Amino acid sequence: MNPQQSTDPSDDGLGGEQPFMSHLVELRDRLLRMVIAIVLVFVVLFPFANDIYTFVAEPIRAQLPAGSQMIATQVASPFLTPFKLALVVAVFIAMPYLLFQFWGFVAPGLYTHEKRLALPLVASSIVLFYLGMAFAYVVVFPLVFGFFTAVTPDGVAQMPDIEFYLEFVLKLFFAFGIAFEIPIATILLVAVGATTPEALAEKRPYVIVGVFIAGMLLTPPDVVSQTLLAIPMWILFEAGVFFSRWFQKRGPGAAPPPSGGGSASGAARSAGGSGGWSVGREIDGGDIDEPGRYRPMTEAEMEAELDAIEAEEAADAEADAALPTRTGPANSKPADPIEELIRSANERRADGDPASARHLLYLVLEEGDADQRRVARNILADLDRD
Repeated sequence: MNPQQSTDPSDDGLGGEQPFMSHLVELRDRLLRMVIAIVLVFVVLFPFANDIYTFVAEPIRAQLPAGSQMIATQVASPFLTPFKLALVVAVFIAMPYLLFQFWGFVAPGLYTHEKRLALPLVASSIVLFYLGMAFAYVVVFPLVFGFFTAVTPDGVAQMPDIEFYLEFVLKLFFAFGIAFEIPIATILLVAVGATTPEALAEKRPYVIVGVFIAGMLLTPPDVVSQTLLAIPMWILFEAGVFFSRWFQKRGPGAAPPPSGGGSASGAARSAGGSGGWSVGREIDGGDIDEPGRYRPMTEAEMEAELDAIEAEEAADAEADAALPTRTGPANSKPADPIEELIRSANERRADGDPASARHLLYLVLEEGDADQRRVARNILADLDRD
């Protein structure tokens, strides 16, 4: 066999696996970059590991009684505990770069409207996580450790272990960092259509109870830290409900009526492209300023398109009628399901339901031929600009 015959990526040979392997190679490269970034930041921070631990331990050291100090009960704790803290801090500092590498891997597979939604949410989630950690260090730690010091029984010397203290503060850091992501989670739920701001507002009493239960489970068993976590979570939930109104899907809640029946369908034809394909045109630098821009057909172009479709259907009908083996109902040409999807997507877009239109257009991108996929991309690009 000629070796050149097996170079087609659609073959069952190695050529067909090259795209998948290229993704794995890219993933490996990006993971290596992440690890290298963490190691580089850790190498810079390690000489200052003890100073970093002293800074993190300052809230509890400021609340200790006079003459008390922190202790290390394990032999290797004086070395391993600052070492572990420096590594965790290195991951936190490198997090923007880590997420940038993750974004670079997944972004090519996203549509334009998905990128416009994901990028600001990822950036804001990083900021909110850091704000949650800062809130825990500045506000929560002094109050919690002051409370613990105040309730220490007489005759008991409070000397916290450095390893247990690190585990305690890291738990609170993660708890408050994740809690501050509530607005992002709320916005995403509304953006994907899983719920609405009105429905979330109606569930406010259950949310209040839920945040206090979460505060009880995520914080130490004291009412101070529980309340200091629950109240910000509730406030952040209200902020998420407020801002999610800008990300809510537009359009009526009910699906539009099926094509071909009633005045609504006729209005869709007149408004969004005459109920046919409403194909528009994708021109590479021709008579449209933006390459790939979707443009609805003019009335003259639509008339010509409809005449061409009718002529093609008449020619197909004549050809089918000439076949002796096809008579009766089989003589009619079946409708192309992909064309029906495009027609229905145009009608739903014209009726103000872009979410349903996008869903149908994604099906066209999966099942249609090259021309139909080009039409679907044009319409999706136009929806992104609406």
